Amino acid sequence: MHENSDSTIQTYQPLRIWVPLILLPLMVLARFLPDLVPNGPGMMWAVAAFGPVLVGLLVMLWWLFASRARWTERVVGLVALVGLFVVVGLVLDRSMQGPLIIVMMIPMGIAGFAIGLILFSKWLSFHRTIFALGLALLAISVSVLLKNDGVWGNFAFGLDWRWNATPEEQFLASRSSQAAAPVTNDSLEKIRAALQNPEWPGFRGPDRDGTQHGQVFAASWEKNPPEELWRIQVGPAWSSFAVAGGFLFTQEQRGDVEAVACYNAETGAEVWSQTIASRFFEALGGLGPRATPMIYDGCVYAMGAEGWLLKLDAADGKIVWKVDVRQVAACKPPIWGFSASPLVVDGVAMIHCGGTGDKGILAFDTANGELLWSAAAGQQSYGSLQIVMLKDQRLLGLLSDEGAQFYNPVDGTSVFDYAWKHSGYRALQPQIIDGNKVLIPTGLGAGTRLIEVDRVGPTLIGKELWTSSKMKPDFNDVVVHHGYMYGFDNTIFACVDLTDGSLKWKGGRYGKGQVLLLADSDLLLVLSETGNVVLLKADPTGHQELGTLSALEGKTWNHPVVVNDRLYVRNAREAACYRLPTVNTNTSELPQP
Repeated sequence: MHENSDSTIQTYQPLRIWVPLILLPLMVLARFLPDLVPNGPGMMWAVAAFGPVLVGLLVMLWWLFASRARWTERVVGLVALVGLFVVVGLVLDRSMQGPLIIVMMIPMGIAGFAIGLILFSKWLSFHRTIFALGLALLAISVSVLLKNDGVWGNFAFGLDWRWNATPEEQFLASRSSQAAAPVTNDSLEKIRAALQNPEWPGFRGPDRDGTQHGQVFAASWEKNPPEELWRIQVGPAWSSFAVAGGFLFTQEQRGDVEAVACYNAETGAEVWSQTIASRFFEALGGLGPRATPMIYDGCVYAMGAEGWLLKLDAADGKIVWKVDVRQVAACKPPIWGFSASPLVVDGVAMIHCGGTGDKGILAFDTANGELLWSAAAGQQSYGSLQIVMLKDQRLLGLLSDEGAQFYNPVDGTSVFDYAWKHSGYRALQPQIIDGNKVLIPTGLGAGTRLIEVDRVGPTLIGKELWTSSKMKPDFNDVVVHHGYMYGFDNTIFACVDLTDGSLKWKGGRYGKGQVLLLADSDLLLVLSETGNVVLLKADPTGHQELGTLSALEGKTWNHPVVVNDRLYVRNAREAACYRLPTVNTNTSELPQP
């Protein structure tokens, strides 16, 4: 017996555990680094996403080459752990598959395995490997109980128990007993009349600059807060609203179909909806359409996340034509889906799709959906085309991974191309300053650049004026007011001087939200990532909160809209309308539908 014991001691040695004791805290640190450094470099999300699994690979290298375990243990432990990943991965909820296997399940499984080896490191038997594998299975199995609706701006997962109904399922259940009212001839005429002069025709307003003009609003909500007029459930989407008179147009996911929907702006009641078979889900960005419809000449144009461009009769939602841009451009949806909102001008519907060669931008005849022209453009962009006036020339502008690109909107001819390559994506809109400068906001650590454009003969050239790391927006657009830029420096709101890119102030942790400029009121309306609306003074001297409102529940990345005295907000689960207090007692109202 004594000889057997000595033989066992010689065969199984205590494990060298100081390596995993160092690596496991590093794994946790990598995962939660965006929370610890909320306004750190833009690539912090990549550290949170891939840092834990990379540290986990170091743990497995320790196990294979420096743990002191027997080679039988090492090989069996590795093979069995991989087998657990494969088996458990097959029974995960679909929303937990793909990136979350790498981002969540594998790091948790390796961490459980390592903790088991640390706890039983002095157990001189093969049983220590078996118990470590048991802890790994326990850690991995947590993923089986969960589902995911995407990540937040700090890369925290939107997790819920697998058996709970999703907001989409709750919405679809409510719709089964609340069908839309039939469209009557009288309502058709009212919609058609409202469509003649849409107040907010599409993404970020008439000029796509996130600016509201006209109504002047009260500078404080303390005594006269916004009044909620209605609240409804909606299907998942990161779309905003287009507004014409008393009608709202947006996009939603409804089960296995994408929907373009028209709502009564006064009551929130659905007027009509049109669907097409399409369902886009991505484990980080979540479910549903990303783009915002555009109203033009009595019709609605909408771009789906999987690649369907639709033209609908805005009065009743009937499809006039549809085009699959994937076939036209010979491309697949980008990582986070087709996100560009369509732009329609002068009888041409244009969309950025990122196809190769000359199929980066596609332009279709609004009459029949036939391709009129196409143009080369950067492949990675989640921004939208917009019309700008640059050096007294009407151009089509776009920000992409290649830089700032400008085209003749008539035929797509390249007019001005400012190269500023970005290894990630751009998801923002260019801003024209003083008619001859272009503001290029860029996220993920690159910052924001202002260039000056001059004409040399027939050619436009751009010269960098400054590049500022004080404004690093991600997918959160900026606004410009009286020589200053306001927006999200990662997750903290900030003001930057346009003369030199210097920081004027930083304050307000609103997550990855959106901002709207109430230009004639010198106010900023921020819709935070958590669904709160914050009223700020558009003042470069300091961050001043003038009012707050808990407007929505859940993650909110959608752009807010203000038309007359009405604020329209939505996210992936609900939409709401508020009457904002104005400087006079006679609040304006939209035409009654």
